[in-house]
Amino acid sequence: MAEAPSLPYRTTGSTLLHPLSELLGIPLDQVNFVACQLFALLTAFWFRIYLSPSTVSSAVRHAFVTLFGIYFAVFCFGWYSIHIFALVMISYGIMNMASISNIHRYSFVVAMGYLALCHISRIYIFQYVCGYCCWVFGNFLSSHASNLFALGIGRKVEELTTEQNRLAVKTRPSLLEYLSYLLNFMSIIAGPCSNYKDYIAFIEGRHVHMKLLEVNWKQKGYDRLPDPSPTGAVVYKLGITLVSLLLFLTLTKTFPVTYIVDSWFINKASFLSRLGYLYIVIQASKPKYYFAWTLGKDDLNG
Repeated sequence: MAEAPSLPYRTTGSTLLHPLSELLGIPLDQVNFVACQLFALLTAFWFRIYLSPSTVSSAVRHAFVTLFGIYFAVFCFGWYSIHIFALVMISYGIMNMASISNIHRYSFVVAMGYLALCHISRIYIFQYVCGYCCWVFGNFLSSHASNLFALGIGRKVEELTTEQNRLAVKTRPSLLEYLSYLLNFMSIIAGPCSNYKDYIAFIEGRHVHMKLLEVNWKQKGYDRLPDPSPTGAVVYKLGITLVSLLLFLTLTKTFPVTYIVDSWFINKASFLSRLGYLYIVIQASKPKYYFAWTLGKDDLNG
């Protein structure tokens, strides 16, 4: 099989970890991504302990997660992160100026159009493809859509389901709340998307109380609201990320994707052999995404 050629050093993000990228043989944008996610996990622990809702105000918590999220975006994507911030501000302007019945339409067209233009320019003009930018924009679109439809746009209260009514946002978010929701360091790089109302409850320290009320905690023998530890969930998800990483590194070296452009593979391998190898290559690439998504969830658990 043909060996994978060394990947060129191209990134719009920070070059601080370039020596580590060369040492590991992993593209720099991916090294930056993993470094930010791991640092976000450590920051999440510090944030939970030292900036808890009982010690600081919600505004401080909103500002902290927003500033660190902006830093992570700049570290990973450099000047290209301007597009993320621009799209966030444009969408916030639409949400405040458009009529309540048309917000979702305008926001969808603008956000999807902006996203398409960014990817087209990155591929055909700058000739550089960064899958992790797709994740950030995709996470923004998911979060923004969740917030818009949580407003119950264009629908009467009696038309909402029980779950939709619970998650309904009665008032438009302030700028700080909106920036915090979309740019917080725990989910800006790879998600996951959360409901706006649940996120605000987390910032204000009401999320545990809200969940325990749903399970009738008094009837289960609790005499006070317990403070759950995230350690078990964090360790479990870290285990999944390590397994996913090992599978990805092992399988992609055993079945390199570059083999599909090898002249022998194209001209002499049978159709079924090529089809089977393509299927194996696709499956071998999946652990990379499991690694990223699970690590993103771990940051929220922390």
